[in-house]
Amino acid sequence: MELYWKAMEQITWYTGLSPTAFFTILAAMIFVFQMVSSMFVSPEEFNKPPTVPISSSNPSNSNLFVNDSVADPSQAVQVGRLTEQQLRAYNGSDPNKPLLMAIKGQIYDVSSGRMFYGPGSPYSMFVGKDASRALALLSFKPEDINGNIEGLSEEELVILQDWEYKFMEKYVKVGVLVSEAELNEDSENGHQNSEAVREEHDKDQ
Repeated sequence: MELYWKAMEQITWYTGLSPTAFFTILAAMIFVFQMVSSMFVSPEEFNKPPTVPISSSNPSNSNLFVNDSVADPSQAVQVGRLTEQQLRAYNGSDPNKPLLMAIKGQIYDVSSGRMFYGPGSPYSMFVGKDASRALALLSFKPEDINGNIEGLSEEELVILQDWEYKFMEKYVKVGVLVSEAELNEDSENGHQNSEAVREEHDKDQ
């Protein structure tokens, strides 16, 4: 008790205020500081992508970039095999086309998460692209938004796998990414098959 009164005397001595006034002002200052602090975000925090606990044993913890509702498969339009150039057409610039995004070469229709992926939304920069590297790194940097997963650490690959599980759960897979060469080869094979069928039909006639 003696220590308490000595502390009170020191407060009065150094501040010129009564203990009651001192603690009242201190409480008010703390309240104002917290209120003002909550209104601002430092540049570092603003540019830092939001993070959530991620566990390879529980992919449902990976909620970043993912809408809570599950897409209706009947509403998805299958696009088949697309090149990266063709995928860019589904970035939301055309309101008549679905919003598509790829992970590890697998294309998903994320139209049901338009509030997250539509034009002007927080994650619109990922749409129309393979965002594998950005997801693995939890990065919003333009140079990371691609399908190159070379050089990723084991932990980053686990994170990427979590995102893939989540997208498989929430969104409908509508196609796969292929290279220009693969697409041209498919087109050539299709043309040759059509010619073979036509020749066979002519023989039967």
